[in-house]
Amino acid sequence: MIPRTVNKYLFRFFRILFFYYFCHAICNNMRVKHFSLSLIALLSLSTTAQAKQWTLKECIDYALTNNISLRKTLVQKQSYHEDVLQSQAALLPSLSASTSQNVTYRPWPESGAASVQNGYVQSSIDKVYYNGSYGVNSNWVLWNGNRNRDQIKLNKISEQQAELDSARIANQLQEQITQYYIQILYTTEAIKVNEQSLLTSKKNEERGQAMVNVGSMSKAELSQLTAQRAQDEFTVVDQQSNLRNFKRQLKQLLQLTDDEPFDVVIPETTDEMALQPIPALQSVYDAALSHRPEIKNAMLGMESSDLSVKMAKAGRMPTISANGSIITNTTSMSNNSWGTQLKTNLNLGAGVSVSVPIFDNRQIRTSVNKAQLQKQNYMLDLQDKKTTLYSTVENYWLQAENNQQKFRAAKVSTQSAQDSYELLSEQFRVGLKNTIELMTGKDKLLQAQQNELQSKYLAIYNINMLHFYQDGTLK
Repeated sequence: MIPRTVNKYLFRFFRILFFYYFCHAICNNMRVKHFSLSLIALLSLSTTAQAKQWTLKECIDYALTNNISLRKTLVQKQSYHEDVLQSQAALLPSLSASTSQNVTYRPWPESGAASVQNGYVQSSIDKVYYNGSYGVNSNWVLWNGNRNRDQIKLNKISEQQAELDSARIANQLQEQITQYYIQILYTTEAIKVNEQSLLTSKKNEERGQAMVNVGSMSKAELSQLTAQRAQDEFTVVDQQSNLRNFKRQLKQLLQLTDDEPFDVVIPETTDEMALQPIPALQSVYDAALSHRPEIKNAMLGMESSDLSVKMAKAGRMPTISANGSIITNTTSMSNNSWGTQLKTNLNLGAGVSVSVPIFDNRQIRTSVNKAQLQKQNYMLDLQDKKTTLYSTVENYWLQAENNQQKFRAAKVSTQSAQDSYELLSEQFRVGLKNTIELMTGKDKLLQAQQNELQSKYLAIYNINMLHFYQDGTLK
């Protein structure tokens, strides 16, 4: 299988090679026959290099890497990870530096000896003077009812929920891709059946024309055979249109926007695939409960609501913080040097502060009540997701059971309709059956073949979906 990225370069290479070959042929007066054969060979090679057929696994792998909806959830997960890092860093003390530079104009300064201004001795008196201050401050929350540590846990849960949301989107994407893939396989087989039916209609029309020519059939009966042939042609075109549409929708899931030909590998599907044992309903549901991301997400939601309740109650606890600072000043009103002022004006300070909430206008109580209500909401959400999961698994199980039984019956019906039509066709040839009876027999055969195909692929699809919900893998 040639990768898509290589296809473009191969196609360009063959185009350049063809152009060179063309010019060389003209210059050397090659014989037209040999040149035509070479042209056909080159065009065939370029078409082969350009085409690519996708397997189901390739479609899923490519979509899991390039689908935009899935990539958005991964970006959201990275955002929650940044919240985790920030909450972890909040356990460390903060440190900040500050400075201020001011120029002051005092038009009527007090004359005389040195004076004290803002706690500092000024040995000179100027109308315009400059002050500078420099400081380093630190603050450290020592204890706040463990809200800071619980916030780390809460942010980690949010990150896990974002990851599970990505897994949920990935599962939905795989289900959609598989559904379109099965539709493509079924429609491809249905086209073959309808093309065979069209071929039979053409033969019946040709046979009818021959009978009209010898006078053994009326033109009215021939027109009925012609109408059936036209209807079969319409059905083939309609099925081909459906096939192109299914491929378009699959390309959309893969986020493919180029104009390169898109096709899928048509694997061999056997009757054994449709008749394989169906997993038990309860075993599939129990297994799905243990690994489906939507269930785990709801359970994490309950855990996060417990932490929210705990953090809200911790709002009643006092907050203890430690702080420290280093501050110094300079001024142009001093005769001391700048370095001497920095040294003599240096102040070091440290302290501990305690904040005790007494009356907060019901904010803490409201936060506790809302966190408890959110927990109830997550419990209901978990119950709803379990119900939805069971209904989904049960639907796949019922569809697998029903279509497996339909497939067994349809195989018998198809064989019976085939034998009946062959007998009708022979009787029509010798004049024992009329046109209406022949057309009715052909329609019954076509319907039986379509029923067999539909039940076969639906059985395969639903059985594989049960395995997907059971162990998370697609075959």
